[in-house]
Amino acid sequence: MQQVLALIEQKKQEFAQLPLFDFMQDKSINPRQRLAWAPCAAHFIMNFGELNKYFLRVEPTNDPIQTLINKHTYEDDHHWLWFLEDLKNLEFDKSLQFSDALKFLWSEETKNARWLNYQLYRYTSQATPIQKIIVIEITEATGNIMLSIAAEIGKEIKAITQKQCRYFADFHLDVETGHMTGSSGIDRLLQDIQLSESAQQEAFELVENLFTVFTQFTNSLLVYAKTHKIEQLLKAG
Repeated sequence: MQQVLALIEQKKQEFAQLPLFDFMQDKSINPRQRLAWAPCAAHFIMNFGELNKYFLRVEPTNDPIQTLINKHTYEDDHHWLWFLEDLKNLEFDKSLQFSDALKFLWSEETKNARWLNYQLYRYTSQATPIQKIIVIEITEATGNIMLSIAAEIGKEIKAITQKQCRYFADFHLDVETGHMTGSSGIDRLLQDIQLSESAQQEAFELVENLFTVFTQFTNSLLVYAKTHKIEQLLKAG
């Protein structure tokens, strides 16, 4: 299992080099423009709570790893509320006809957010607790990269507008450690787990496949941010 966790850390470091994160750290660009991708991520962010409630959580359980997963899901299933607050504070809360909102959420522009959700559901719907740990570690790793940079932008926006972000902020980052392991005694449960050769190969494939989907999603956010100027977003609001 330690080899699988090492691969996740390697892929995390590669993920951190994606061009979206350079864009988000470019202070020559308006800070709100650097978060202009937020609407494009809505499908993923709003579904994350249900991933935790309905796919990762299993109750009742006698499995010690699943018990820890359940605890984690209760900490992670409500962050979408903060995202909605931030959309208002960033003035991205556009007024749309219900049909137009649905068209956007299921548009070509947002297909990678939907595909990411579908893959997460696929890999967790019949997963073992160990497989769920792997999925959680990947989502935590990618989220930590994103939120670490977004929190700095949130500080810039507060300094300019006096409006406090909660999703794109240290407030959110502080409850996202970037790992499920290293806490709640889960390291002690995982360190002695020996995966069979076939199980280890499946785990490696899971890591590779999910990081590929997260990368596609993240690259699509950059395209959206570059093609949707905040002046247009504010005018349309």
